[in-house]
Amino acid sequence: MKKLITCLLATLGLTSSCAQQNFENTNVENFAKLIAEPDVVLLDVRSADEFREGHIAGALHIDQNQSDFMEKAKASLPREKRIAVYCRSGRRSASAAGRLAAEGYRCINLTGGIMAWQTANRPVTTNTYEVDEFRTKNGKTVRFHTLMHASIRIEFDGMEFHVDPVTKLRDRTIDYTQMPKADYILVTHEHGDHYDEAALSLLTSTDTHLIMNKRTAEMHSGTPQPPLGGEMVNLHPMVNGQSLMFNEIRVDAVPAYNTTEGHLQFHPKGRDNGYILTLDGLRIYFAGDTEDIPEMADLGDIDIAFLPCNQPYTMTPEQLVRAAKLIRPRVLFPYHYGQTDVSGIPALLKDESIDVRIRHYE
Repeated sequence: MKKLITCLLATLGLTSSCAQQNFENTNVENFAKLIAEPDVVLLDVRSADEFREGHIAGALHIDQNQSDFMEKAKASLPREKRIAVYCRSGRRSASAAGRLAAEGYRCINLTGGIMAWQTANRPVTTNTYEVDEFRTKNGKTVRFHTLMHASIRIEFDGMEFHVDPVTKLRDRTIDYTQMPKADYILVTHEHGDHYDEAALSLLTSTDTHLIMNKRTAEMHSGTPQPPLGGEMVNLHPMVNGQSLMFNEIRVDAVPAYNTTEGHLQFHPKGRDNGYILTLDGLRIYFAGDTEDIPEMADLGDIDIAFLPCNQPYTMTPEQLVRAAKLIRPRVLFPYHYGQTDVSGIPALLKDESIDVRIRHYE
């Protein structure tokens, strides 16, 4: 009878198999220790609404009830790492852990889920930024944290990168005191939703490389830097067309500007930067504030593209679609979209073999 019940549960997706469980279960105390280890990826498999209501900080989110769960999991989860999985009560995560383990992943399920976590007075966050992971040509992990608007945090090979970090925008705030100091910070231009001295002060150390467009570098050079009075040896002003190399890291500054009459004053040609950040061969394009400019056709092979969408300052959804067809990235993140409705963009690109991922930046 017990085996029959187990098989029925497996049929309903509440356990991993009728034979032998192929993943581990653990309690809150051990789970908390586990997710602090560097070779562990934390995975939340609940719905998007549940994730936004509160989740464990740093969790990657993939809804296990969606039909593309395994496709997204295989694209995002490195097989060499252990996967710490949780849901609301532990049932959905047990199902997800079983499915992942059947594909060769080493999975640990949180017994009792986030309910047990909160009962034990463990912290959760309501920050709605999400995490996406990719692997480089040599199997290294690149992890993107979608903070807000144009602010992106990247983890790669033990290093921290930030693009346009900003502490506050409207009713949203980012607590950079809870993040490690940055190794590299890229700033596209001087507007307040991209250039924020408070964020830079919290993230920089004497070892941080600050990469900025020329105008922002001029503004920043007039502010006190850590250590106070110290020489800014790691400030790198860049103009369109310039490149920098830091071992396996390459940064290319590319054009970003408005083309629509009546909007040219927002981002004049030649002033601001977009960036192509190359990490161990993975080419990532941060467009900055721009419209669908002809130079996008010359960017070369792009793996991941972040394209802005909020007229009059950047692009309309239709312009973004045209830009995506010019660039043809493997993965596209619309960002900087303010109140613009970007929900229709995936359908407009469904025949282009582009993986469109809409994250909650705002």
